[in-house]
Amino acid sequence: MSLQPTENKASPVLESLSAVTLATSDMAHAVHFYEALGFPLKAGGADKAFSTFTLGHSFLNLIAEAHEPIHWWGRVIIHVSDVDGMYRKALDAGFSPLFAPSDAPWGERYFHLLDPDGHELSFARPLQHPAFGKPVRPDDA
Repeated sequence: MSLQPTENKASPVLESLSAVTLATSDMAHAVHFYEALGFPLKAGGADKAFSTFTLGHSFLNLIAEAHEPIHWWGRVIIHVSDVDGMYRKALDAGFSPLFAPSDAPWGERYFHLLDPDGHELSFARPLQHPAFGKPVRPDDA
């Protein structure tokens, strides 16, 4: 296969993030965790090797991996309509967020939660901030 020259053509545009795939050592536990937080299961399930959850116009995938223990690799930042409501939902499900929601200097309200395999999830919402423009907090709408 040969590629055509790109002279005089516009550069490709990065449009969106389609999906993030996280490894899990216990699919049943991971599926329960994400469903308890309100992630809709699109395909797969507790007894499958691969599961997909709908996340707005994107997807969060889980793949069963029984190799090495999973260590911190980064974080997935998920924008939600109500950070404090999501925090309460996590607590009500019996989960232990790393800290209570707080307003960050970079213009987001957020908190972090580890999934059963130690993947760090940040649930966030942009705030009114001089560098970020118009307020988008639910109580400001």
